[in-house]
Amino acid sequence: MPPYPLILAIGDSLIAGYGLATDDGFATQLERRLRAVHPAATVINAGRSGDTTADVRHRLPSVMSRLTSRPDLAIVQVGPNDVLRQVPPAATRAGLDAILVELGRCDIPVMLTTVAPPPILHDRARHHLGIHEELAARHGATCRDFFPAGILGRADMVLADRIHPNAAAIHLVVDAMLPTVLRMLDDG
Repeated sequence: MPPYPLILAIGDSLIAGYGLATDDGFATQLERRLRAVHPAATVINAGRSGDTTADVRHRLPSVMSRLTSRPDLAIVQVGPNDVLRQVPPAATRAGLDAILVELGRCDIPVMLTTVAPPPILHDRARHHLGIHEELAARHGATCRDFFPAGILGRADMVLADRIHPNAAAIHLVVDAMLPTVLRMLDDG
């Protein structure tokens, strides 16, 4: 493993850190925790609030072209906005497949994260369920929940919008995700 791992975090508002100070966002918190093990670790925040799978698919080539070296890992979090905007499941599947194909072409290991829909959106999301897991298996990516158990639905873990996670929730996300990130970097 290189002594200075580079991680590309790309996706929606959960990656972008919607409503959070830069120091409280996912990429910064993950980078800070990684630096305890790898002092020069870098996590690039390529998140954009509101992005759908198609948006990430279209942005990925320009994001990749701006990098000065190949990432050791890509963390991809996208899909909830597809459900909210009622993007057809086939379009979500095609966009996510293209993202995984491109990252695979670049020989970048991928952690693909998922978010369980809240009960109020379960019917709308039912045809999207399983897409991430299916494609991760097909492309040899690691698939895991973005949120650890017990975070979703807690009033003390969200911002005033009652949707997006607060800094404390992101801290728990990073705590739960860190062992998988370290394992993937060691395996890479």
